[in-house]
Amino acid sequence: MDWDKLRIFHAVAEAGSFTHAGDQLNLSQSAVSRQISALEDSLNVTLFHRHARGLILTEQGELLYRTAHEIFGKLSMVEAQLAESKDRPRGALKITTTVAFGSTWLAPRMREFIELYPDIETHLILADRELDLSMREADVAIRLSPPRQADLVQRHLLTVHINIYASPHYLKKSSSPASAKDLDKHRLVVYGEDARPPVPDVNWLLRIGNDSGQLRKPALTVNNVYGVMRAVQAGAGLGALPEFMAQGSSDLVQVLPELTGPTIDAYFVYPEELRSSKRIQVFRDFLLRHVTAQRF
Repeated sequence: MDWDKLRIFHAVAEAGSFTHAGDQLNLSQSAVSRQISALEDSLNVTLFHRHARGLILTEQGELLYRTAHEIFGKLSMVEAQLAESKDRPRGALKITTTVAFGSTWLAPRMREFIELYPDIETHLILADRELDLSMREADVAIRLSPPRQADLVQRHLLTVHINIYASPHYLKKSSSPASAKDLDKHRLVVYGEDARPPVPDVNWLLRIGNDSGQLRKPALTVNNVYGVMRAVQAGAGLGALPEFMAQGSSDLVQVLPELTGPTIDAYFVYPEELRSSKRIQVFRDFLLRHVTAQRF
């Protein structure tokens, strides 16, 4: 099988069109189309259904795409390992974590890391969906739940508690609640129901201290924890937030400190193949140093 044609096929399958794949590969649409046709002729199968709105993989195309995707992912991982210096960590390091943790805790600490290791090309990928590390969508992840893949190395980083916060502006207008029952009198900002919640019982604020058994009606729902924090900071109401988001913030005040929500365990995760990578080792040690120095 022609590797160059396979590379072009993989790009087309990812892009969903000859034109978009050509833009990525710096080839014309017609050149890409010819290469795909030649690959189909050599295999004697149809790889794409062609229609006016784009391309759809056939059953045979799906099989080839899954295999090619795995191969190119493994090759990319090997390339990174070969490029890494024995003496000094270098090369690309793609780090993924959630929007909330990445924006509020990790990103502010990355200045020190890039100054310590200028030869590492550091990329933060903040997404609330889990990227596939085995396919090199990222090299390492900080995940707020145990990894489900058996071939991933995991290291417990920290346990985070969730507390109730409000802005000073909001508390000036509405007196601070003295008990859980008082939450009935306050505007509550909670996680939306139209997305997968980041932790079990994420909206515990709606039920705690409510003797009726019915959930309180929230004033605002946001399907992202970072968005909940921003709304609370702006005075929209009370919200339950991980403590790492509130530490050091002058516009978030903890209320009802005796009440805490579900805990979150954060893990540092990476593929087994990268266990000996110096980039991974120095970033892991960097994280552990900051977690140890941080009071959670």
